[in-house]
Amino acid sequence: MDFELTDEQRLIVETVRTFVTTELEPHEDEVERLDEVPPALAERIRRKALDAGLYAANMPEELGGGGLDATSMTLVERELGRAAYALQMLVARPSNILQACEGEQRERYLLPAVRGERHDCLAMTEPGAGSDVRSMTTRAVPDGGDYVINGTKHFISHADAADFVILFATTGATTGATADATADDTERGRKNPITAFLVDLDTPGLTVTRGSACVSHRGYHQCELSFTDCRIPAGQRLGEEGHGFDLMGEWLGASRLSVAATSVGRARRVLDLATGWAAERSQFGRTIGRFQGVGFPLADMATELEAAELLTMRAAWKLDQGTMTDRDAAMAKLYASEALGRITDRAVQIFGGMGLMAELPIERFWRDARVERIWDGTSEIQRHIISRSLLRPLGS
Repeated sequence: MDFELTDEQRLIVETVRTFVTTELEPHEDEVERLDEVPPALAERIRRKALDAGLYAANMPEELGGGGLDATSMTLVERELGRAAYALQMLVARPSNILQACEGEQRERYLLPAVRGERHDCLAMTEPGAGSDVRSMTTRAVPDGGDYVINGTKHFISHADAADFVILFATTGATTGATADATADDTERGRKNPITAFLVDLDTPGLTVTRGSACVSHRGYHQCELSFTDCRIPAGQRLGEEGHGFDLMGEWLGASRLSVAATSVGRARRVLDLATGWAAERSQFGRTIGRFQGVGFPLADMATELEAAELLTMRAAWKLDQGTMTDRDAAMAKLYASEALGRITDRAVQIFGGMGLMAELPIERFWRDARVERIWDGTSEIQRHIISRSLLRPLGS
């Protein structure tokens, strides 16, 4: 593996970091205070991202996207990860699942999402089906040339700012079969088959409401979707019936790599702030960074950050080679997200009482870091994937 960035990749990093510094970070305090991104600001950021060529960087060039490979895209995610999530998500990366669109779906969902005209969200989690995705009870029942959907989804990120949802629902018997959502958990003849659908959020029978307030990522809202006899044409099914897990697996690998990269970017910003504070703050006649109680934690933070970045970039490189496994993505997501938690916690300690004051962003980074170990597959699920990869070859 060549660790040296190409000239193009260095330019990508410079371009995205400049955009984050000039267009996103200045608005973080306002978004934190309001718990939302004002619509005019959101539109302005989206427009600037489009003009800068940063929009839909994950999509192929033939679709109008940036056409970046996985390594370059991971660098983009790393740099965007430095900014508040509610702001960086405005530099949209439409869900990779949309590339499964066919026929009229491409004109109605895929291409408008790439152009920034429509915005997607993804609905998988339910009140009774988090890590145990197979236990979802939202059902889509065929009825003539339509499907009729009933059920509830929650923790659906930014559904209040989206135009349509990529919905996962069961299209068969709900007998309680269970499994975590991993790429190698395909149908295998199991019960409770899952199918993906494209559903416009203004469809009759679908209600979107804001969920409970979250301490992490203010302004980036979690929503509840309620389906009551919601009827959609069969042409809005995404992929084959009963093969939603295949699409889900493709999305989860890239999503977990994105969480890892975001965690690395955020951890870098936190380390920079903590190092600057330690170099300037004086106690007992010298800067606090010269005390081992501060200097050694900084050394640990820097070491963990480098390890997290190497794991993340290695997984991205393997994805480009077509060799990335669920284990690779799980290791990157697990280590980077947990390293971010440790780094932000140590940063609070280095800043002391000021680390918990809203006057500085450290307490916000600390709060925001906590959710990274939960969404897109909990740390426990990642450990399950990794341990399973070790034991299965031995017949266990």
